[in-house]
Amino acid sequence: MKQEQIDALRHLPIPDQGLLIDGQWAAAASGLTLPVVSPIDGQKLCSMAAAGQADADRAVRAARRSFESGVWSRMAPAERKRIMHRIADAIEAHHAELAVLGVRDNGTEISMAWKAEPGSAAGTFRYYAECVDKINGEIAPTPHNVMGLVHREAVGVVGVIVPWNFPLMIAAWKLAPALAAGNSVVLKPAEDASLS
Repeated sequence: MKQEQIDALRHLPIPDQGLLIDGQWAAAASGLTLPVVSPIDGQKLCSMAAAGQADADRAVRAARRSFESGVWSRMAPAERKRIMHRIADAIEAHHAELAVLGVRDNGTEISMAWKAEPGSAAGTFRYYAECVDKINGEIAPTPHNVMGLVHREAVGVVGVIVPWNFPLMIAAWKLAPALAAGNSVVLKPAEDASLS
């Protein structure tokens, strides 16, 4: 990490942020927004959609439709694994931007953000990607005339709430295992550290 690279990224404008629901970026149903203010200097970085109950309900319904469609939940494990590695690749490809964005958003010290945020997030996605095709069932101990099989399957829609400290890393800790198991996820980041 070079100081010139950090300096080039720390003053880039950040576009206003919407809600990603059902694969589409949208404003909050209420039309309300919240300012995103840097704890470093108190400057407004951008605005973000202020999600409410209607938005959460819409996100859960979309996640449930996605889960029931099987587009992810019934996808072949090898394909889910490949996609999760692609997520890790994308995080690594944007390592510097994500680390600096995290610093701007929540004030984390840059060397800590560099290691803990994108580095850990990518590593977490790779770890769980490798678990995808290793989640096996088992044969339960039963009497000789009965066969009991244990089959592991996704539970459905998982709600993930992420705190302000290390939001990218902690989001990965929650997202990656849920996705590896075939679940759909609704993620709610902290209002004061949601950009990464």
